[in-house]
Amino acid sequence: MTTKLGASILTADFSRLGEQAREAIAAGADFIHLDVMDGRFVPHITIGPLVVAALRPIADEAGAPLDVHLMIENPEQHIPDFVEAGADIITIHIEASKNIKNTIQLIRRLNVRPGVTLRPNTPLRAIEEILPEVDLVLIMSVEPGYGGQSYLPSSTEKIAHLRRMLDERGLANVELEVDGGIKAHNIAEVAAAGASVIVVGSAVFNHAASVSDNIAALRRALG
Repeated sequence: MTTKLGASILTADFSRLGEQAREAIAAGADFIHLDVMDGRFVPHITIGPLVVAALRPIADEAGAPLDVHLMIENPEQHIPDFVEAGADIITIHIEASKNIKNTIQLIRRLNVRPGVTLRPNTPLRAIEEILPEVDLVLIMSVEPGYGGQSYLPSSTEKIAHLRRMLDERGLANVELEVDGGIKAHNIAEVAAAGASVIVVGSAVFNHAASVSDNIAALRRALG
């Protein structure tokens, strides 16, 4: 199984956002990941549909999907705006939606791939019933809301547990995405535990090396 690698723009240089997104895709990122925070579900405020719309032409140039992670309260109220802006995937938190099944159905009805995610301390049993309804499950390996955090070691077993759940239920088509604190030194561990999609932010967009060199290092570490 080839592991997909996504570039999270949370730690990118927003004064050069388009340029950095293009560089990440050219260097081998399979998609661009956008973290949307509302200052309520999580402490910080980040971006909205306008940034998604601005990146849509860049994604179209390379055929790279826009993966939008909504860390917001009442996501169902805002999903149509993100769909109109050009999101290909919309992932919502189990803790944030009043009716998770209806919200997932809304996303799919709008011809966008739906995903579900959960905070590190939320057990996997919270999403068991919705697993057959989604295209993607996102395991947060840090507490959502901040970039540049360290990977939580307990995440590895949670990833492996979810991989077993998906396989045992015949849901191998559901992608298992992981986001948070992933670097060259631990990306192979995350993939070996069962992740099929890995999101990387600060290990891609930093000043230690170029975006191209950073993605190449991550690909080498994946093997």
